[in-house]
Amino acid sequence: MNSALLIESLDLQGMQELASQLVKSLPKRVSIGLRGTLGAGKTTLVQAISAEIGVDRADVTSPTFTLLQSHHGSDQVLHHLDAYRVADEDEFLELGVEELFDQERAWTLIEWADRVADVMPPNTLWMEIRIEPQPDTRSVKLWTADHELSQVLRTALREMMAKG
Repeated sequence: MNSALLIESLDLQGMQELASQLVKSLPKRVSIGLRGTLGAGKTTLVQAISAEIGVDRADVTSPTFTLLQSHHGSDQVLHHLDAYRVADEDEFLELGVEELFDQERAWTLIEWADRVADVMPPNTLWMEIRIEPQPDTRSVKLWTADHELSQVLRTALREMMAKG
């Protein structure tokens, strides 16, 4: 994706709709790098995606201390990682993430992925969540270097915008 897509003024329902559209559209194997300040909504977005694949959102918590949590949905596995406390990219790789990246029917979502950007797969979908000045609203910037994923993403977001 040569340019990023920006979705502005998303409330909690809008974040859920984004998660729903992503689940409908993304390939069965993808890595998602999540960026954003503390409290921006990274874990909230992962919970919304999890709920869409049949995982109880209450079971999805920030993996800041455990570093990795895996959840099995109805037809999809979701690996949820947090790179915030990882000392460096070598420690991140020691978690076995390369195997997770290659696992069929699995999405690997990494919070604070910008800390390990150099070892993320080239086809990563990057999502940056920003807190907006209006109460309880966020903007989400999405981009990827993968052309095919970029086209899927553009179509999905067009559909989402057409509905709302």
